[in-house]
Amino acid sequence: MNDESARLVRPDVGSVAVEAAQRIAASLSAAVAARGRADWATTGGSSPIEIYRRLVEHPLCDTVPWDDVHVWWGDDRYVPRDHPLSNVKAFDDIVVNLAAAEEGTAGAGPAGVPIPVENLHPFRTGEAIGNGEGPGWAAAALAREMTEQGLSIQDGWPVLDLMLLGVGSDGHILSVFPGSDAFDASEWAVAVPAPTHIEPHVPRVTMHPSTVTVAREVLVVVTGGGKTGVLSQIFGEIHDSRRWPAQLARRPGATWLLDEAAAAQLPR
Repeated sequence: MNDESARLVRPDVGSVAVEAAQRIAASLSAAVAARGRADWATTGGSSPIEIYRRLVEHPLCDTVPWDDVHVWWGDDRYVPRDHPLSNVKAFDDIVVNLAAAEEGTAGAGPAGVPIPVENLHPFRTGEAIGNGEGPGWAAAALAREMTEQGLSIQDGWPVLDLMLLGVGSDGHILSVFPGSDAFDASEWAVAVPAPTHIEPHVPRVTMHPSTVTVAREVLVVVTGGGKTGVLSQIFGEIHDSRRWPAQLARRPGATWLLDEAAAAQLPR
């Protein structure tokens, strides 16, 4: 394994969120300056919530050319976009603030960042559910959208400028669980059966794990003492990304941002 990833440790969750937001803003701005647009694949779960809150604060949010930023989701649960389990909902609520964007909505708080709605590219799970389609339809639709958007391709896989990732307690990233069939898929996005070993037990859709290996930048954020054990395995001597999919992010161009609690069992 060519492990040239950077590992940064900050004191607590708040300082990790600040650092992550700053790095995301800088990465998106640099991508727009270099190529005229930025393609960012974000994550779900609890990991991005504090990061989103920091990202929309002034003056940081004012440094990002949002008109040229395109947002994707590395994975999602097979639920409607406004469902509590949706990976998109936190972004809608905090970064875009859809409620505040609707005229006449009281008490919704300040409007979110000025990102065009057509620049948001979630898995179309709600549409699939409404039309009686399965997760495979939503995965295929996202793959087509990536093609239509003209993303660069490396080694047969679409290239994102930035991928923000969290890590599950079993070492998974995206919705690519240990031993996942997604490793052997040829499609850019795939359906994932509901996991039985980890919550929530609902079907998923995910980008192919190889997208992590070709992204221009990868930012992995892990906080809390509950992840110390799996991190020690991910950064251990045994290299097996099918056993610990997060090891795909032990690569050049990847930064691991951890708090003291998560990094407690790692050598400094």
